[in-house]
Amino acid sequence: MFQVGNTIVSEAILDNEFACNLSACKGACCIDGDAGAPLEEKEVDILKQNYSKIEPYLSTRGQEAINSQGLFVTNDEGGLETPLIGGADCAYAIRGRNKTVHCGIEEAYNQGDIDWKKPVSCHLYPIRVTNYSDFSAINYHKWGICDSACHLGRELQLPIYKFVKQALVRKFGHKWYSELEEIAKKRHIQTPDSRIKKKDG
Repeated sequence: MFQVGNTIVSEAILDNEFACNLSACKGACCIDGDAGAPLEEKEVDILKQNYSKIEPYLSTRGQEAINSQGLFVTNDEGGLETPLIGGADCAYAIRGRNKTVHCGIEEAYNQGDIDWKKPVSCHLYPIRVTNYSDFSAINYHKWGICDSACHLGRELQLPIYKFVKQALVRKFGHKWYSELEEIAKKRHIQTPDSRIKKKDG
């Protein structure tokens, strides 16, 4: 672990590769699991302000889940999350071509109807941020359904922190990300690439 500003960062986001492979996973992260996407308090307000523009992009079942549960739900720990359809699919998830799952919020954004891409927790994945009173912890959330993304990331030699650069800048700012990059460069110099070791061995 190392510190960047008011955050404590796991080396795992520097040492592991990742690149979403939708053709393989079909967007499974939006429909697997037993909890919705984490939401920040300010994002709840954004949802309230923009839901009328997001709603047309959602499935009928998604709209029904939101109508019955609300735009967001509160979990047992008091955290805010997106509601689920039948305890599985995110209510904001939609299915497109080849049954690939996408985010209805992001579709509204892509079409120019709203200026909010999607919850930052989704944008950051596979990074998870846990907030404490004095700092935030940044960790790599490893999930079996993302094995294809790990494999593609290794092929592309794309570290996690580079894959989610846009999201990290959105969350923490350009200055924070620049400091992270400098730490990554120094770490790469000090720690020989494991792929090279394997080839030599």
